Amino acid sequence: MSPPSSSPTVIGVDFSSAPTARKPIRLAFGRRQGAVVRLESQRGFTALADYAAWLAEPVAPGQGWVGGFDLPFGHSRELVLALGWPTAWAPLMAHYASLSRAEIRDTFAAFCAARPVGQKFAHRVCDGPAGASPSMKWVNPPVAFMMHAGVPPMIQAGVSLPGLHPGDPDRVALEAYPGLLARELIGPRSYKSDDKARQTPERLIARKDLIDALEQGRSRLGLRLKLSHAQRDELADDASGDKLDAVLCMVQAAWASGQPNFGMPKDVDPLEGWIVSTPDSRR
Repeated sequence: MSPPSSSPTVIGVDFSSAPTARKPIRLAFGRRQGAVVRLESQRGFTALADYAAWLAEPVAPGQGWVGGFDLPFGHSRELVLALGWPTAWAPLMAHYASLSRAEIRDTFAAFCAARPVGQKFAHRVCDGPAGASPSMKWVNPPVAFMMHAGVPPMIQAGVSLPGLHPGDPDRVALEAYPGLLARELIGPRSYKSDDKARQTPERLIARKDLIDALEQGRSRLGLRLKLSHAQRDELADDASGDKLDAVLCMVQAAWASGQPNFGMPKDVDPLEGWIVSTPDSRR
C-alpha cells in the first residue's frame, strides 16, 4: 500500500488506555507542505468511546488522513507462538480483545516468570532499534493494555493499518513512538512527567530544546515543524509532555506520508508490524 497521492491531513495521537479529564487522549492535526509540517489544531478525548467515534468518522475521497498512534499494533511472533495464539493478525487481535486485562496480565506474568533473568519479555524486531518497550509490557508503561483498548476500535472503524490489515485507504493508521524522535533530537534527557514533583525546570528546558530542534528540522526525517508563538508556548507549558508527544507522532506520520510503503520495510512481519521511522538494523 502506498501513501495517498494528494497531501492528506497528518495526525499524531498520544494514546491513553484509561483517559480522563486530567489526562485525555491527545491529538495533534497538521498538514505537510514539502519539508514543512504545520500544526493546525489540537484535540483531547476524555473517553475511549469518543476516540472510537472519531476513528469511524467518514472522510471524503482525497480529504483523508495519515496518523501516527503511540500504541503498539502487534505482539512479537515469539510470544504468540509460545502462547499458542492465532498466528494471523486479525484473528490474533480478535482473541486478544476477548481477554480481560486481568487475564492479559496473568498470562504475560506467567510467561515472564518462566524465563531467565534478562530475557523476561519477548520483543518484536522493531522494538530494539526504536528503543521501545515490548508490546507485552503491562506496567510502566502499560502498552499491552493500550493495544487492548486502542486497536480494536481501529478495526471496527475500517481504518487501514498498512502491513497488517486492509481498510479505508483515506484513513491510514501507523504505529508511532515519540521517544524515538525525541531521543534523536535531545538525547536521553527527560522532558516530561505526570508527577508534579518531577515537573522540574530542567524538564521545561528540555521541552523547549526539543521544540526548537523540531522547528529547525534537525532530525534525519528532513522535516521542519511550523508553530505559532501561542502553540510553542502551549507545548512547552504542558509539563506532562502529552501534547508534545502527539506532535512528535504527527511529524513521524508526516514523514511516512511521503515514503513508499509508508517507510516500512517490505518484509515487515505481518504479525508484529513496525514502528514508523525506525531504522531497519537488519540491513
